[in-house]
Amino acid sequence: MLMAKPTRQQLFTGICLTLALVTMALYWPGLHHDFINYFDDSTYVTDNPQVVHGLTWPGVLWAFQSGYAANWHPLTWISHMLDCQLYGLDPWGHHLTSLLLHVANTLLLFLWLNQLTGALWRSALVAALFAWHPVHVESVAWVAERKDVLSAFFWMLTLIAYTRYAQKVSGDACLVTRTDSIRSRVTHHVSPYYLFALFFFACGLMSKPMVVTLPFVLLLIDFWPLNRFQSPGLARNAAHLFMEKLPFFALAMAGSVITYSVQQAGGAFWSSNVLTLHLRLENAAIVYVRYISKIFWPADLALIYPYPHRWPAPMVAGAVLALVLWSALFLRRTRQNPYLFTGWFWFLGTLVPTIGLVQVGVQSMADRYLYLPGIGLFILIAWGLNDLVNSRPDWHKPVTAACGLALAGCLVVTEIQLSFWRNSLAIFSHTVEVTTDNYAAYLHLGNLLEKAGQKEKALWFYTETVRIQPDFPLGQFDLGILLLETGHPQEASNHLAIAAQLMPYNPEVQYDLGLFLQQRGQVAEAIDRFKEAIDNKPDFPAALNQLAWILATDPDPKLRSGPEAVRLAKRACELTQNQQAAFLTTLSAACAETGQFPDAMAAAGRALNLARTTGQKNIADQNGELLKLYQTGKPCRVSR
Repeated sequence: MLMAKPTRQQLFTGICLTLALVTMALYWPGLHHDFINYFDDSTYVTDNPQVVHGLTWPGVLWAFQSGYAANWHPLTWISHMLDCQLYGLDPWGHHLTSLLLHVANTLLLFLWLNQLTGALWRSALVAALFAWHPVHVESVAWVAERKDVLSAFFWMLTLIAYTRYAQKVSGDACLVTRTDSIRSRVTHHVSPYYLFALFFFACGLMSKPMVVTLPFVLLLIDFWPLNRFQSPGLARNAAHLFMEKLPFFALAMAGSVITYSVQQAGGAFWSSNVLTLHLRLENAAIVYVRYISKIFWPADLALIYPYPHRWPAPMVAGAVLALVLWSALFLRRTRQNPYLFTGWFWFLGTLVPTIGLVQVGVQSMADRYLYLPGIGLFILIAWGLNDLVNSRPDWHKPVTAACGLALAGCLVVTEIQLSFWRNSLAIFSHTVEVTTDNYAAYLHLGNLLEKAGQKEKALWFYTETVRIQPDFPLGQFDLGILLLETGHPQEASNHLAIAAQLMPYNPEVQYDLGLFLQQRGQVAEAIDRFKEAIDNKPDFPAALNQLAWILATDPDPKLRSGPEAVRLAKRACELTQNQQAAFLTTLSAACAETGQFPDAMAAAGRALNLARTTGQKNIADQNGELLKLYQTGKPCRVSR
């Protein structure tokens, strides 16, 4: 008995289930992986006092008001807070949320493309490549890249809502030109789908600013496959479609201004003296071609791709020529194959914020930046193969087999790449293996080895960091500190001095240098460094606390200042919502220095209870002794 041919709805449901189940199975081992500390996971989650306390109203307010980590993405902060509320600091729950978002993005992409084009299998191929391609491992497996999968979720919802709006007002994907229809769209009859699209786009901007290019993508899909430009009055249509996007462009502009201000204030931009505009333009041309190569041959994927001192001129010329020729070819074929225009310029345009014209970070490129731009190339591949099969029907089976092999290869390579993300040591070791002169990776690997007690190995990696990039202040600083600890004080002081000169306005470097000077007994110099750190980062709880402790407890009366210590300690406690026992201890000492012993005992009591609750026995014992001291009317003094 012959089985009935499955209906289109059954095929659609089967594809959705396949995409979801295979993607879940593929990334499931990642749920057992650790956080990637020393590289953003600590900043975003594990060492972030606002996040680790879960979802609270003060935390939500902080998320919208803060430019912490040189970023403004409040919805991303809130998603991390919610994870901590649900799972605490157990990594599996944080990984699960990112995986579920990736699965949702895959299904939404398939739903949107199928709704937009009616091409079931081509839409399925694009969604499968998106779900299983190895370049997306970084976005899914790295908790700190929650902003990638979360912003993409709102990106997909924006596309779906906008498509529903455009199809509704255009009538079968063609622009309606009746006077009454145009009038209704530009007066008070605002489509709810249009408002939903604006809302989702705003949410995307509050998840990751890279989505600022979405208004341009909306114009691209107006061209194909919505075909809204096709009308006798092309110029009038183009002007109308652009005017229709003005609210989107306004949101994008606001998001860009906020991001630029926050990143500039956070010191995230590289100076033009370090990376000239000429070098950045060269790198932009090179990385476009490198990104394409990663899509078609995803080998040697790394967490950090180092920025070179210079690119060879023939390589730059070849990259520029390739981009120009490809663009010219696709433009020439636009009338016959309009998807070429949309797919190609989707890829080129959505990468603009990350190609380094305004350089943020030490990387020349990053796999995570392909999470949304890669969709443009996947569309080119799927629709291009369909045209090939249509022109050569006898190639249908070989092309289908090739697609199956390509997807199977993606699954295998993604599984391998995912294994490198099991912990910090594994991913940085892999990065060092597949890149050359990667000074940032050497530094982080040195940090990990030092923490593991392997100081000799760490010293070698720090030395390599400085050899490769002498002007890297963190490398100079970490090398100096480790040299000091291993009995090389003179050499250590040279590297520490270089670090301070290279980045005088970096609060973390100044803070760490202050700790070093304090441990050496150079307290006056340490005070200067802590003040420098606070001047550059006023809401720096650790620096506020450390300076307050010295001003409250140092045996030298010339260095003490009780009222200033109280002010600083109170601010540190406010910033951490009174949830840091060590900071409450400092507040108690500051109150005692000003003679406010009832307040001192109250703060010490809170610190004692909190320390016991969190298992900090040393701090609990310290506050027990301080309570006895305050009862006698004596302030705290700490010998050097």
